Amino acid sequence: MKKTKYIILGCALILGLASCKKWLDVNTDPNSPNNQSVLVQNRLPWIQHFYQYTSGVTNYRTSCQAGVYYTNSATPNTFSTTWQCSNSNSTTPYQTWFVAVSSNVVDMYNSAQKQGAYHYMAAADVFHAMGFMEMLDLYGEMPYTQAATGNPSPVPDDGKTIFNGCMSKLNEAISLFSKTQDAGAPQLASGDLWNGGDVSKWIKLCWGLKARYMLKLSKKSDLYNGDSILYCLSKGPQSNADNTIGPGFNNSTVTDYLIGDPVVTNGNFDYAAYGSSNRISQFHYNLLTNMRGSGVVDPRMTKIVPASMANVQLDATGKVSSYTWNRSVGVDSYGPATRLLKSTATSIQTASYAATNTNITYAIADATERANFIAAQVAAGRPFTTSGNNVTVTYKAGSIYINSTNYIFAGDTVYVNLRSSALATSGIAAQPANDVNWYPSTAAYNAGVIGSTGSFQVRPVSDQEILTYHEMCFIKAEVYMRMADAANAYIAYRAGIQAHIDMMQAKLTQWKAGGYDKNAANVVIPDMQPMDQTAIATYLASTAVAQGAGTLTMSDIMLQKYIAMGCSIENWNDMRRFNFSAGNVGGFGVVYPGYQRGPLFTGQAQLTGTSPTDPRYWMRRWALPPTYEINYNSINTLALNPHATAANIWSMPIWWDCATDAEYYGYLH
Repeated sequence: MKKTKYIILGCALILGLASCKKWLDVNTDPNSPNNQSVLVQNRLPWIQHFYQYTSGVTNYRTSCQAGVYYTNSATPNTFSTTWQCSNSNSTTPYQTWFVAVSSNVVDMYNSAQKQGAYHYMAAADVFHAMGFMEMLDLYGEMPYTQAATGNPSPVPDDGKTIFNGCMSKLNEAISLFSKTQDAGAPQLASGDLWNGGDVSKWIKLCWGLKARYMLKLSKKSDLYNGDSILYCLSKGPQSNADNTIGPGFNNSTVTDYLIGDPVVTNGNFDYAAYGSSNRISQFHYNLLTNMRGSGVVDPRMTKIVPASMANVQLDATGKVSSYTWNRSVGVDSYGPATRLLKSTATSIQTASYAATNTNITYAIADATERANFIAAQVAAGRPFTTSGNNVTVTYKAGSIYINSTNYIFAGDTVYVNLRSSALATSGIAAQPANDVNWYPSTAAYNAGVIGSTGSFQVRPVSDQEILTYHEMCFIKAEVYMRMADAANAYIAYRAGIQAHIDMMQAKLTQWKAGGYDKNAANVVIPDMQPMDQTAIATYLASTAVAQGAGTLTMSDIMLQKYIAMGCSIENWNDMRRFNFSAGNVGGFGVVYPGYQRGPLFTGQAQLTGTSPTDPRYWMRRWALPPTYEINYNSINTLALNPHATAANIWSMPIWWDCATDAEYYGYLH
């Protein structure tokens, strides 16, 4: 494992060029920075920034595992589609946590302690808990007590040790936040990008995190305590006003020198929507359009599922004059996967823009396939000609199309990618800060033709949700359901749905006020406008939502939580607690129906279980990064877990995913 302590110092220098917030400032001695001269109030916002980055990549890749997203990028596709888990997924969260965050958390704590800056000490404890708990969630065992100590070959700790250590840090943080800082100590507000120095919100964050982490023990009859979780919830966020979020901005072209990604954007954007690889999965799409088999469309759907323009007509000046919205469908990789089976697991194509009339000739030998293809062109109103096996289609100027002669790919425009644009990433100089839509080319932008409207949670200007009231409501609903108190579970379930809708509505209203709902061609983008209140009321009264405690199921709670959490590791954590779609936890039945191995599954070596009720049938952890803990620290790593290098490490449950310590330590021996 590498230990690079002072990377933040160089980052502080970069912000002399441009800045999104006054707190992201240079340190007191920019000509000769050192660890002693960095002010704690300058270190904290960079810790927040890089924590958001490491959690962003974690949220994205685990969302591929949880079925939120499909990707045609080869490495994470092993999570979203084939389940042939690749070690290439493992390094980035680990590296960014240890290199960019962990060591700086230690230094901030020590520096704050010397100044009596108890609130910065407390913030360091919070980041310690969040970061190492995330590492536990991913890797199971790793260096903890000897991490960030200067030991080049730290001894790893087991999951129980890491879990208890993180809980202890949260307890200390609550105590430190409750203290009055010494005279002259820097105020938390001078360095806090998340909560603006509001200590009460930090304390609620601590209690909310405790509730989140204690819920992970739901399989452990000797440790799970619903009353204790409810107590923590009573001291955690009580409304959306108590949410802790990392704000996303689009007002700078500065990229950080460590990773090269925009400094100011939402960390989820940096992975889920920076490029064109990712799409909504069919599993996720179905929850937004057919929850509980209702056939009712969720009012949040058009804000989460991206759209592109279709049927574009250009005026005499080359500007869009008329169009329709092509709302994406989900990529099916768990069910029949018909489209993917026609080619490969990663074959969904990215759309292009036809600046002029563009002809593409497709050779289609199969008569039935050719007839179906022609019928699709007729339905779409596209001009075409035929000659033997060849079909030549004309994509009119202004069209969004797939630039390939493979007819199988021609229909991939129905799978709109999640991509959004930031000032630092669009490559289109004229595109302003309040236009975060994706345009396939400068010509498309000049015409006003949108290739993707993006998705609510993963735009550069989206809030990165650290801890929210709606999550607390769904935790409460689950706890009450486990207590067989359906009445209180139902109240919390409804409150969770409403809280999430309200949170989205507030952000959408803010975007509309900022002009994000129109582009330079004066096209109105409904995806960036508030939801219709009538549609919200209709949805909440529909059969898509349980209408009473008597019909509420655990699946209802968890699937609504799944929608609300979206791009978050917590969905994968929850799915592990319920054994995915095995239906063998607590008499609750199948909690995630439809989540299953698909026909493109090739992960037999990684997931060695042969039936859904076998724990090792599912993706339950990540392999440790090969370079850090396998190549350079293998003696210590293998001493704790001799299976750490085995191909099927991916299916080994971590500590909190086991019912007993005996089960867990049995896996390690």
